[in-house]
Amino acid sequence: MNRRAVRSGALPLAAALLLGACGGHDGGHADAAARPGQGKADTPEATTFATILGVPADPAPDAGTSGLVVHPEGARPVLDRPGGRTVAVLPSTELGGPTWVPAVQEDGEWLRVLLPSRPNGTTGWITTRGGGIRTAHTPYVIRVDVTHRALTLLKDGHQVGRWTVAVGGPSTPTPPGRTFVMASLSPAKRTPSPLVLPLGTHSATLDSFGGGPGTVALHGWPDASVFGKPVTHGCVRVPPAALRRLSGIPLGTLVHLT
Repeated sequence: MNRRAVRSGALPLAAALLLGACGGHDGGHADAAARPGQGKADTPEATTFATILGVPADPAPDAGTSGLVVHPEGARPVLDRPGGRTVAVLPSTELGGPTWVPAVQEDGEWLRVLLPSRPNGTTGWITTRGGGIRTAHTPYVIRVDVTHRALTLLKDGHQVGRWTVAVGGPSTPTPPGRTFVMASLSPAKRTPSPLVLPLGTHSATLDSFGGGPGTVALHGWPDASVFGKPVTHGCVRVPPAALRRLSGIPLGTLVHLT
């Protein structure tokens, strides 16, 4: 896979907002659905700011995938089932970079994909008919064992890295389930991490945090004493070696939070 084709550019404000959700100051509990993007005829855009209603939940949150990831070259209707009702629009960009989502099921010309919106585990169906869909395969899978506070990176099914990490605390746990690397943000201003990797999932206990929508992310942290502890507001803090390795992971890569 061409990593440059699936990496997003710098978006300092978004990075600051998302990183603030993991260790800064509480920005309040505003409704996460208050800032959804809008498609044609007020159909919501499937972004990290939206809550999408009437879509099916992930049928196998613990399962793997073939590694197929999908990028819409333009706004793409998202249906509740093959040939069914349009419930959202999948935009071509997310947080300033290209949208890449993992396919979790194939049915002829139809692909069921994970969406980055609330509720967690939201999926929808898009069609490849008519073109306008780019596909690629990622060999990577990221597994975060929340109980043992460990992140494992797999490539073609083989472990290529394992690190002790920090995870969500008792009142703000890291949400379980199958998600994906949604974006790659490089803050221009000083933050606790030079790179933030937002995931397609949200805090289950905070509707918003630090001015953002409660998006969970993988990111670094300057204080090594946090690793191995449940101290975040849902994000996964990783050591420098892990962050360097994760910086080359393609967007859309599957992430298991267990």
